[in-house]
Amino acid sequence: MPFYEHPLAAVTADVALFAGARSERLILLVRRAFDPFVGSWALPGGFVEEGERIEDAARRELAEETGVLWRRHLHMVGGYGDPGRDPRGWTVSVVYAGWAGERILPVDAGDDAAEVAWHDVAALPDLAFDHARIISDAIDVLRLHNEW
Repeated sequence: MPFYEHPLAAVTADVALFAGARSERLILLVRRAFDPFVGSWALPGGFVEEGERIEDAARRELAEETGVLWRRHLHMVGGYGDPGRDPRGWTVSVVYAGWAGERILPVDAGDDAAEVAWHDVAALPDLAFDHARIISDAIDVLRLHNEW
């Protein structure tokens, strides 16, 4: 008999990392190397491993996909689990936001990221999943904490 008598969702962790001058705010995105949404831009992130803290998973995925070792504070943006947001099945993503300041950090694509780049938040490419909504929410969180 399973421990839980309710359906279980997969859990992912994503990071919305921002940088740049006030006149040109940038966000770090990865181009997905695999389905779903192969070739689309997305927030760095991935599945939480069993027994792993969600914030630790977010930092690990950020490092694996972008080469950025983030040791500074991350603000929790929220949890996103709307049905259908991930075509692989019911997936709940916990999202964190970070502010790197005006300095643009060097990046290096790795793991399941085909490419990594900083993008102007005023001219975002088409994004995978519900990441456009998440980025908007992350900006609101950073504004709330006077980091925008």
